[in-house]
Amino acid sequence: MLGMQMRFDGKIGFPGGFMDPRDGSLEEGLNRELCEELGCDSKVVRILEADYASSHATEALPQKVVAHFYTKRISLEELRKVEACSMQAKDHGREVLGVIRVPLYTLRDGFGGLPAFLTNTFIGNAKEQLVEALRKLRLLNEAELRAAVTASRVG
Repeated sequence: MLGMQMRFDGKIGFPGGFMDPRDGSLEEGLNRELCEELGCDSKVVRILEADYASSHATEALPQKVVAHFYTKRISLEELRKVEACSMQAKDHGREVLGVIRVPLYTLRDGFGGLPAFLTNTFIGNAKEQLVEALRKLRLLNEAELRAAVTASRVG
């Protein structure tokens, strides 16, 4: 299972945000943001330095941003806890409209499922991060992933 979230602006993305001065590390900042956006304390899901995947710098105005991307494998039970907590999260209904499960399959028509999901509007480089996460966590094999990405461009 892989979860993303529907944002307030109708775009799909991953939880996260800006560091606060009180955050002692990137991971502490991300865990604080996860708590705010998903409503779960660190007992449910805790991001560690070992979960780091990549960084991406942007020249977007009004400010330059370096976004750090983390991936973590969690169980279906843990995902269900995250989904249940998210409805009570501080930012639910304001920044975050809900958690979305990413379909990890392609229907027989070759388009339904992941290829159709990839045609949604994503914030920033979240679509590329999604593909990166699917690859890193080996949730799909390379052939399935390539086929889904190709079908999403044609569909």
